[in-house]
Amino acid sequence: MSRFAEQLSDDDRVFKALASPVRRRMLDALRDSTHTTGSLCARFPDLDRTTVLQHLRVLEDAELVDGRRIGRERHLSLAPLPIKRIHDRWISDYTRAAVELLDRLDRSADTSPAW
Repeated sequence: MSRFAEQLSDDDRVFKALASPVRRRMLDALRDSTHTTGSLCARFPDLDRTTVLQHLRVLEDAELVDGRRIGRERHLSLAPLPIKRIHDRWISDYTRAAVELLDRLDRSADTSPAW
């Protein structure tokens, strides 16, 4: 498989993971602080543990969440690099274009006569 095809499949996993409101809420919780699997499950009382773990598996497959064992507990944290990769590929060019447009508008306002 080519590097480009691998990149596409990585991005597809990230978009799939971000498509779920529940998974985005999980990422919000992990953005604020690390959580154990148990504490993350407690933050979603409307979901059973198995469902939370299934959502976590999707997030881990997309490499959006890192988990490490400390004793019997599994500590989870946000892994922001896949989101940065999405930003760099899909958003940054639009951001740059918007900033350039605002700069041009600002410069043209400075050079136009005051009425």
